[in-house]
Amino acid sequence: MKKMITALALAAIGTFALTGCGGSPGGNPAGGNSTTGGNTSSPPPAEKSVTLKIGFQANSSSNEYKAAELLAEKAKEYSNGSITIEIYPGGQLGDDRAMIDQVAAGALDMVYAETGRLGLWEPELEIFGYPFAFDDFDHMMRTLTETEYGKSIYEKLEARGWKILANAYNGTRQTTSNKEIQSIDDMKGMKLRVPNADANLAFAKYSGAAATPMPFAEVYLALKTNAVDGQENPLSTIDAQKFYEVQGFCALTGHIINDNNYIISKIVFDKLSAAQQEAITKAAAEAAEFHTKTFMDDEAALIEKFEQNGMTITTPDKAQFREACAPMYDEYVSKYGDAAVKAIEEARG
Repeated sequence: MKKMITALALAAIGTFALTGCGGSPGGNPAGGNSTTGGNTSSPPPAEKSVTLKIGFQANSSSNEYKAAELLAEKAKEYSNGSITIEIYPGGQLGDDRAMIDQVAAGALDMVYAETGRLGLWEPELEIFGYPFAFDDFDHMMRTLTETEYGKSIYEKLEARGWKILANAYNGTRQTTSNKEIQSIDDMKGMKLRVPNADANLAFAKYSGAAATPMPFAEVYLALKTNAVDGQENPLSTIDAQKFYEVQGFCALTGHIINDNNYIISKIVFDKLSAAQQEAITKAAAEAAEFHTKTFMDDEAALIEKFEQNGMTITTPDKAQFREACAPMYDEYVSKYGDAAVKAIEEARG
């Protein structure tokens, strides 16, 4: 995991050449810094200070926010104080689609975004959010960083204005409900709240549930009043939103692996000095490593926490769900070809 995140960061660093002595071109003006009896040089000029804004949907109590705090801390440290990062959680700067667009245009500096979500602009990437596409996050990262197809993705995204500094694990989506789910048959007719995203809607459809999109802020009350029977989210979200208070069951369906790219506007990145580019890339790599570890550590502890709060945890057979979702992949290949599917299989352990 650490190796793959580091490799991604090194790849980002490799896109620019470092300059010596603070990156000041042309040396000193003739005679401007000489003294009698010896030659001395003035210290390199200080880097121009920049303030970068990062926006995302998660709230200030989330793991994403903690990782953003570390990003800000390390960016300031590695840039010798010349980079300040301001954090805007909770959708303060717009929904995720609006913020991603803003970053491409250079109107916003940084954003978190899932690879699959970027399929709104590069449609072939939607497969990265498909149910059961990947065995785990390592499998996803191998697909992105070790296959020719995966490497080409970063080139396409950069051409659109998004520079990927690092990628982090952001949880695996599980299903909570007001009835026990032991097999796919138990999903039939269930009113399942999902976000209004094709992959999540398809998971509900192919699992036999009645997909029920609604704003995230309304989910807790809808679960409490049985307006919907269940919802699906990573364990950390289930915990942060206290869904365990209003749902008695959690099925470890593990249907979608969520990642979180640390994206900086290519327009903004290119305006930074070489030293600042190196600093923000290194900071993002460390923040992404922390981000991943935090989510993984939390998942192990949260299952126990939910059980202590009265939830029943089940582990239905994923093979049944995977088989039911197979038509999604046939449809994908008919639209975009099989390059992504082959890369995913190539990277499978």
